[in-house]
Amino acid sequence: MAALTIATGTGNWFSALALGVTLLKCLLIPTYHSTDFEVHRNWLAITHSLPISQWYYEATSEWTLDYPPFFAWFEYILSHVAKYFDQEMLNVHNLNYSSSRTLLFQRFSVIFMDVLFVYAVRECCKCIDGKKVGKELTEKPKFILSVLLLWNFGLLIVDHIHFQYNGFLFGLMLLSIARLFQKRHMEGAFLFAVLLHFKHIYLYVAPAYGVYLLRSYCFTANKPDGSIRWKSFSFVRVISLGLVVFLVSALSLGPFLALNQLPQVFSRLFPFKRGLCHAYWAPNFWALYNALDKVLSVIGLKLKFLDPNNIPKASMTSGLVQQFQHTVLPSVTPLATLICTLIAILPSIFCLWFKPQGPRGFLRCLTLCALSSFMFGWHVHEKAILLAILPMSLLSVGKAGDASIFLILTTTGHYSLFPLLFTAPELPIKILLMLLFTIYSISSLKTLFRRSFTLVAQAGVQWHDLS
Repeated sequence: MAALTIATGTGNWFSALALGVTLLKCLLIPTYHSTDFEVHRNWLAITHSLPISQWYYEATSEWTLDYPPFFAWFEYILSHVAKYFDQEMLNVHNLNYSSSRTLLFQRFSVIFMDVLFVYAVRECCKCIDGKKVGKELTEKPKFILSVLLLWNFGLLIVDHIHFQYNGFLFGLMLLSIARLFQKRHMEGAFLFAVLLHFKHIYLYVAPAYGVYLLRSYCFTANKPDGSIRWKSFSFVRVISLGLVVFLVSALSLGPFLALNQLPQVFSRLFPFKRGLCHAYWAPNFWALYNALDKVLSVIGLKLKFLDPNNIPKASMTSGLVQQFQHTVLPSVTPLATLICTLIAILPSIFCLWFKPQGPRGFLRCLTLCALSSFMFGWHVHEKAILLAILPMSLLSVGKAGDASIFLILTTTGHYSLFPLLFTAPELPIKILLMLLFTIYSISSLKTLFRRSFTLVAQAGVQWHDLS
């Protein structure tokens, strides 16, 4: 609190928040790390010790390179710093290598890359409407948003305990969102295109970007009733956007196209043989579907409606990443999940096109696209819920209804991440961090909207802006 008081007086409260969370990340360095730690170490070794022609073929480890080329180049750059810490971590054959220097390097690389996330949060804060300005610093929307993003519980445990590089990737996404709010559409499109070639999970929200840019940037004017003025369509802007996407894609995929390796790259990026669900199920529709199939199979066996010899050997409850067949219910294909996802996002896309509400409408559509893909996508990871929680943070400080939805989403979404940290020493850490974040979220948003609603009464509020 003393540091915050000093920062308030000098106008550097944002720096104090960023510094505080950075110190917390440093304290988490010795904690448990998942197999993702070895995944990224192996990628450092692959990109450092092998020619580019072998990056997407190397299979010494089970943790093969399955991110887009920009992330591979990112690992390549990191590897040239890593060699000064411990050269042995860059040996492809040193499986499960984890020296103290390797640990420090990889942990600090995540912390360092979060600089982009911090900058993106600052840019997003500039886009927040300042009408609801409290007397105290802690009641200001920009301060609340900064805490909700910088100190996000899910991002902290996924990146700085479990181990991943989501921070700077979400930084790119938030920065692209900020640029769209600032009407710097070309920059926003460029940043999102770059993001897609770092991690293709963001394809989930690409429809929101595509429709918004087409509707609000390529059409330069609307009729008085808000409908499209078709004559305002700008071919120059469409060509400009297409050129940005093409150039970024060419830079990323061009070398592999020249090597005639695009099919191999795409087979790594979209490994449909991994099965409908991840080893640890994301709490989505398919988890319920799997559970129902299991219940029906148990009942069928007890009532002797099913032959035990005909039960599929690969089980969705085995905890393994693999293909399997459902026992009673129809087995689900990747195409089926794609169709379900598209149907789920259509209402939000429809509203974005026919009822444009500016950048905030785009942000709502983006969040709904993320949630739809989380609920119905193929092989969804539990961590993908952050793709909806972080953008929703921006909406939560704008309207009371959005704040109540954010509280429900963030509480349930963050709680679903608990099984990622299953070791005993991390139990009090995850409980304490989530309690602190949840209590702060409820109290700060309740204070921000104390005149307009009671959070408990609004828990079931509908998203009126999309109705």
